[in-house]
Amino acid sequence: MQLHVRESGPSGAPVLLLIHGGGVGGWMWEAQVAHFGSRYRVLVPDLPGHDRSSGEPFTTSADIVAELAGRLQGLPTGTDITVAGFSLGGQIAVELAATHPELISRAIVTSALTVGIPAPGLSLLLVGAAAPLARRTWFAKAQARSLFVPPGLFDDYLRTARALSKENLLAFTRANAEFRTPSAWPGFPGRVLLLAGANEPRALLRGMRRLRDDHPRGDLVIHGDAGHGLPLQYPDWFNGRVDEWIRSTPAH
Repeated sequence: MQLHVRESGPSGAPVLLLIHGGGVGGWMWEAQVAHFGSRYRVLVPDLPGHDRSSGEPFTTSADIVAELAGRLQGLPTGTDITVAGFSLGGQIAVELAATHPELISRAIVTSALTVGIPAPGLSLLLVGAAAPLARRTWFAKAQARSLFVPPGLFDDYLRTARALSKENLLAFTRANAEFRTPSAWPGFPGRVLLLAGANEPRALLRGMRRLRDDHPRGDLVIHGDAGHGLPLQYPDWFNGRVDEWIRSTPAH
């Protein structure tokens, strides 16, 4: 697997790995790269099938976790590594922390679905039927608004949507629907920050609360006005909350 990974920041600084959600790309973290880039070595991958990794087939989250873990293992021993993920990326962050606790110092999980979705077969049919529309500008604008993509990043969203194949769209949608919290999650020794918006689906919020309850060192913060797109919708709030939490949370 050859993932495109954008790197910025001082090479010897603590690492911040930012994993984007399904249907977007590493560009969703522009506000975070700008905020953290002078003090952290920021790693921003494009997941398989997405944007500059569009040529890579999306297989399973386990394959992505293995690829990211391999890259992190190449860093100097003892590197302070924080992983943060949104939505599908949040699921991958959970799995990475749970299965490779020796690599991850702390985890930040935003808006990850962990309890599945009702009627997943029907959802896949609807997603597949809508796939051709993703290349239409009017449809992409509607989808971008639902994710709170700011106007300045719409061209990035449209490029990503047009490069995303139907096969990869269905593959990551299926992975998202089938994800369940790994059994090793409660044993992750680091601290965990869980973030979500009060206006997100009830099933997602229920799963985030369960993710908090299942981890002895987890903190859950729900933004009262946010929907599914917190890092894009309220970037200053997100950056401030994350920055303060990392500073106050020593590596395990």
